[in-house]
Amino acid sequence: MVIAVRQLGPNWYASVMGTAALALGGAALGSGGPHELLVGLWALSLLQLLVLLTARALHWTHHADQARAHLRDPAVAPFYGCLSMALLAVGGGALSLGRDWIGERAAVVLDSVLFAAGTAVGLAAAVAVPYLMAVRHRVEPGQASPVWLLPLVAPMVSAALGPRLVPHLPPGQPRATLLYGCFALFGLSLLATLLMLTLVFARLVTGGPPPLALAPALFLVLGPLGQSTTAVGAFADVAPGVVPAPYAAGFGLLAVLYGVPVMGFAVLWLALAGAHAVRAWRQGMRFAMTWWAFTFPVGTCVTGAAALGRHTGLAVYDWLAAGLYGVLVAGWLAAASGTVRGLRGGKLLAGPRPVAVAPPVPGRTTSGAVR
Repeated sequence: MVIAVRQLGPNWYASVMGTAALALGGAALGSGGPHELLVGLWALSLLQLLVLLTARALHWTHHADQARAHLRDPAVAPFYGCLSMALLAVGGGALSLGRDWIGERAAVVLDSVLFAAGTAVGLAAAVAVPYLMAVRHRVEPGQASPVWLLPLVAPMVSAALGPRLVPHLPPGQPRATLLYGCFALFGLSLLATLLMLTLVFARLVTGGPPPLALAPALFLVLGPLGQSTTAVGAFADVAPGVVPAPYAAGFGLLAVLYGVPVMGFAVLWLALAGAHAVRAWRQGMRFAMTWWAFTFPVGTCVTGAAALGRHTGLAVYDWLAAGLYGVLVAGWLAAASGTVRGLRGGKLLAGPRPVAVAPPVPGRTTSGAVR
């Protein structure tokens, strides 16, 4: 077991996020599937989280050199934001789904613990990873990748899921503080993401398509778009009675005036990312852990579209959420089946293969002797 986890990187938390997104997306639809099935999916995400936390603890304990190498690798370090989002997604599912299994009191406690831990880890990653990129990684503009967004979008997940805890706090200052704190996390993540997104888009249009294995990573751009739309909808849901009436109405306006154009851009990006994924598949792209990018970013758009359906009253957003959920289900099935096959075959946890060295070719000296 100890040897098996040596190659286990922080990117594996994406599988937890994908499963939790499938459960949360179905819950947001209301009729997205049998409720018991959604509760089972949430329980599966909780089990995945516990297994990965244990495995990663073994990784850091017994393979600290590899763990430090991950932090020094600009292609791997941004995935430390996935730990935060995995904690937050499972915690958020505890209130909407897990309470039917473990009870409301236990669900509130579990969500509170995971929200606090996930937010702390997310804020640390949002500072530490860009700092490492600036002073240690020495990355070039041509290396810009949607993966760079992961540590920056983690606080947005806190902003979107934190409002679920507001009604469980005492009225007055505690509720208002949490709501405004989530709004601050929204701004922190949004502005940082906008700065990074310009680099990602510039790299795409000037540097050409990403490598085949990284084509699914283009779906990661959907994460901050759908999650921010979900967040403003969540603010509007809980603001009445928590903040003064003018501000509560302002949150309601923000949910529509911000959410509608951002969701429009998300649909555009989904089409663009989908076209790149189809192109990559035709050129030989095969399964890699990057396929989990087909899941949780799409899940944020499901919850974002569902929030717009609530606040605009337009059926078109309910239809959009249902259609996106179909894409999410297909992405989850593809990523989950590929992961199971890779684990059974041992490929996903295997180390890099040694490079074969060709034997020296006999030659002749100037005298004609064989050397």
